[in-house]
Amino acid sequence: MEDRITTFAGVVTGRAEYITGCNQYLVTPKNSDKEGRWIDEQRLGVRPDIEPITIDNSNGNGADLPAPIK
Repeated sequence: MEDRITTFAGVVTGRAEYITGCNQYLVTPKNSDKEGRWIDEQRLGVRPDIEPITIDNSNGNGADLPAPIK
């Protein structure tokens, strides 16, 4: 994802949904020297050069399985 105003780009690693309707996403850059930024939903755009990741939870999300034991 990319901020349309500042062109700050990265991977969405968090989402905040406020009662006021202002949804924000935490965008974390691939460069570990920089910190992530919370960006309003309206400012975000999908970069055409990055293919989106789809997670397949068709077999369940794992909540019904016991926690692993070491």
